Amino acid sequence: MFRKRIYVPLLITGISIGLLASISWTSYPQKDNFKPYTQKISGTSVTFGMAPIPEGTFKMGSAANNSPHREDEVPQHKVKIAPFWMGTHEITWDVYEMFLNKDYEQSVSDSRLTDEVDAVSRPTTPYLDMTFGMGKENMPAIGMTQYNAIQFCKWLYAKTGVFYRLPTEAEWEYACRAGSTSDYFFGNSPEKLDQYAWYAANSEEKTHQTGQKEPNPWGLYDILGNVMEWTIDQYTPETYGQRGKVTENPVVKATELYPRAIRGGSYKSTAEDLRSARRFASTPNWKKIDPQMPKSNWWFPEAPFLGIRVVRPLNPPSEEEIISYYNQEPIEDY
Repeated sequence: MFRKRIYVPLLITGISIGLLASISWTSYPQKDNFKPYTQKISGTSVTFGMAPIPEGTFKMGSAANNSPHREDEVPQHKVKIAPFWMGTHEITWDVYEMFLNKDYEQSVSDSRLTDEVDAVSRPTTPYLDMTFGMGKENMPAIGMTQYNAIQFCKWLYAKTGVFYRLPTEAEWEYACRAGSTSDYFFGNSPEKLDQYAWYAANSEEKTHQTGQKEPNPWGLYDILGNVMEWTIDQYTPETYGQRGKVTENPVVKATELYPRAIRGGSYKSTAEDLRSARRFASTPNWKKIDPQMPKSNWWFPEAPFLGIRVVRPLNPPSEEEIISYYNQEPIEDY
């Protein structure tokens, strides 16, 4: 199903990071069939599912007269989104563990790791158990920084030849809503949340295996609750007021380490915090107990509620733009 790419060495660093600001994620046509598919991690039996998210226009945010709503969710505004695939599930440790540990990846692979895969930077070994005792098999990977999440996507690219990245805030909300205009994709009342989400009322203060609840209408499991999910955007509370009548594929370029935009709520969240429009922001408090100076670029030792869901644009950017996205330099955290 996939168009294979000719690999370009992933250690290229001379491309201007400024390219990211001007990326048009829709510039380069692709002829793949736009259908659900399963991505296999080459050399292993590990897979993950991807669901097609059709192009469309929706109202992002909350109406000012809607209760509840927060000030960073207004004004509600129209956004046009290009088609993309989104992970049917949050990325689990089954996949993520191979990225974390090259020796482990080699041990579960049926062939030698390629040079492209071998060259990808890996996270430093955390000094804590980053599963927080909640388990690994089919459990969402947790606690990674946004930089860590992007490097995981880079590893996926080296393994598969397919461009995966984090969703934009707009893509995430559009996919979560699945054509709905209500507080939740199933309506305005939170009464049905138990059918779709692990959250404070039913989670027993822990993550759960992915895919145990019902999906949203576009086939996305745990899009609400279980773990929060990274987006690519810088978090700015005034973003919505700066957009026009219809904004196409918006993304707020991340130029500062904090705060970055996060979506979806987690197993710790209240029902109100699982609304489709709800926005969250990363914070340095999630590294308070990190003894390193500077603090780790890779881990949030106090964020066991934060994970990843990947996307793949139907029409991917150029190879140079892809390399620019993956090779963003981390910002030191003191």
